[in-house]
Amino acid sequence: MVGRIPVIDVMPLVGPTGAQGRLPAKATVGEPLPVSATVFREGHDQYAAEAVLIGPDGVRRPPVRMRRLDTVDRHTVDRHVAWVTPDAPGAWAFEVHAWSDPLHTWQHDAGIKIRAEVDVELMFTEGRILFERVLAVGGLSSEEKEVVEGAIAAADDTTRPALARLAQLESPELTEVLHAHPLRELLTVEGPFPLYADRRRALFGSWYEFFPRSEGARHDPETGKVESGTFLTAAERLEAVAAMGFDVVYLPPIHPIGEVNRKGPNNTLTPGPDDPGSPWAIGSRFGGHDAVHPDLGTVADFDAFVARASELGLEVALDLALQAAPDHPWVREHPEWFTTRADGTIAYAENPPKKYQDIYPINFDNDPSGIAQEVLRVVRHWMDHGVRIFRVDNPHTKPVAFWEWLLAQVRGTDPDVLFLSEAFTKPPMMRTLGAIGFHQSYTYFTWRTAKEELADYLVEVSSESDHQMRPNFFVNTPDILHAFLQYGGPPAFKIRAVLAAMASPSWGVYAGYELFEHVAVRPGSEEYLDSEKYQIRIRDWKAADAGADGTRTLAPYLTRLNEIRRAHPSLQLLRNLKIHATDDDHILCFTKTAGSRDGRGAASSTTGTSDDIVIVVVNLDPHTTRETMLHLDLPALGLAPDARFSVLDELSGNEWQWGEHNYVRLDPQVEPAHVLTVRRHG
Repeated sequence: MVGRIPVIDVMPLVGPTGAQGRLPAKATVGEPLPVSATVFREGHDQYAAEAVLIGPDGVRRPPVRMRRLDTVDRHTVDRHVAWVTPDAPGAWAFEVHAWSDPLHTWQHDAGIKIRAEVDVELMFTEGRILFERVLAVGGLSSEEKEVVEGAIAAADDTTRPALARLAQLESPELTEVLHAHPLRELLTVEGPFPLYADRRRALFGSWYEFFPRSEGARHDPETGKVESGTFLTAAERLEAVAAMGFDVVYLPPIHPIGEVNRKGPNNTLTPGPDDPGSPWAIGSRFGGHDAVHPDLGTVADFDAFVARASELGLEVALDLALQAAPDHPWVREHPEWFTTRADGTIAYAENPPKKYQDIYPINFDNDPSGIAQEVLRVVRHWMDHGVRIFRVDNPHTKPVAFWEWLLAQVRGTDPDVLFLSEAFTKPPMMRTLGAIGFHQSYTYFTWRTAKEELADYLVEVSSESDHQMRPNFFVNTPDILHAFLQYGGPPAFKIRAVLAAMASPSWGVYAGYELFEHVAVRPGSEEYLDSEKYQIRIRDWKAADAGADGTRTLAPYLTRLNEIRRAHPSLQLLRNLKIHATDDDHILCFTKTAGSRDGRGAASSTTGTSDDIVIVVVNLDPHTTRETMLHLDLPALGLAPDARFSVLDELSGNEWQWGEHNYVRLDPQVEPAHVLTVRRHG
């Protein structure tokens, strides 16, 4: 039923059609969140609205007044927004309160009537009555009480000119007090609507992926065979990963690999006797999803790996791939969990015409309860061994209802455990997986390379789908080597790293990126040549770091990007991105802001930080020097339209004076981007 003051189209609401608000919207501890609604009323009397957070303890937090959007079109007429910030993890809710505002109505009408000499003393009398009501409600400080009492005296003082009395009743001091202590009439409350505030790592983090079997692997000089790395040798790589400023080290599956139909190098069907196979073909005579590959060591060795990562400030993310090799114990013990074809064989995983002979997909419609309980057991097993983050392989190929149940079970006991969705699929599925509980999602970022599509996508993930899914911008993966990296040379690697690290609070790198690995298995393919998915890759990190034999590394650049991210609160937020105009179709400019004004603007008391404005300018052409005029929307940054300010380039160390319109020239062979910090402004 519509309230006395109508409040409609409340956001953020998450849930299926007809049940919006059934699922909690995405929130993070310390992250400003916009609450918006369309609020209006009949007639000409003034009204107001506010957002009210309800904490996990059930206590309502102080209300935050909603402001009417300045930019108005047919979609935003009477649209109001307030930025609120959960300060603790857990299940929150919010309400939208709207009311008739007699104080604002009086100020509006009195300003017109008294100046027009209409009902002058009557207007003063009505004002005095309202001010007395404010005093009667209480809650004012002594200074505020003095301001209101002065207003009452002015309203009653017929010895003074009417306009002088009115000036006192329109003073900023009185207006501020009346704004802080409104008289709410005809109160309408919509809600509560659910939010869930996750820990900070759900929003902000730098991920680094490597295969443990490749780290510390070596050629045996006597046999010529490749010896697998182990958890112990892989742990030696952790120090370098931490030194680059990464927060999460992500491991592909660490379980026994199937021996039946094992794949050979470059996904061939003719493996040699020593080929290791794909880690995603999980399960063999050595165990299944709750075991570790014997070449990697023991569970105790994995525990030591996790402990070493923790000492270095790294969290370990583990792959959760719900599929089985033909010799997985599940196939023998629970054949009903798979699909049996008409000829009696179990169906392989397929993406016609592709067929994955080393993998059986699970049929979740056969014994759904048994499968769900087993997966939950596996997840809790690795949680018991220190894993608090799971990267889930292809969740879009499993029922959404299963994931909603599983994630709710884990959240109910261990709300700090996070799940990253590797769902490169249609937007409705990606968003729904986020809505039902996945904390982060892979995205289409890898395939967005042109200016217009990048700008549109950055706006989408930061302000259109943000209430449902959080992005994690991976620059590459073992499955995805985009043509931009194949043919763009080292500048392309810098361009993509800057875009990912600066635009998204979470971003990721797959090992080898810093060595500019860029050769595809064949033209037109996004598969790496000699893909690490099917064979062990030995990399000489020490030689690369030393520049031996002309080897180069991007590691210092990645380190600098992560340093910048950690130094600037604005880069640790999602919903604060703004695109700015440039005259060149290959130069993209966006800003990230945080501070005392609001969650999007240059300053907000909700963030608890001082003004932090970062301007990112990127030449998207890895081959050509580009120059342009760049046009900043300064009011959107909380700056005056004619402001002049100093900017420091965090990449080069150069400093310039900037304003609304600025000339930029970027040579990708030298440096394809500016990451500018606003140092001084007026």
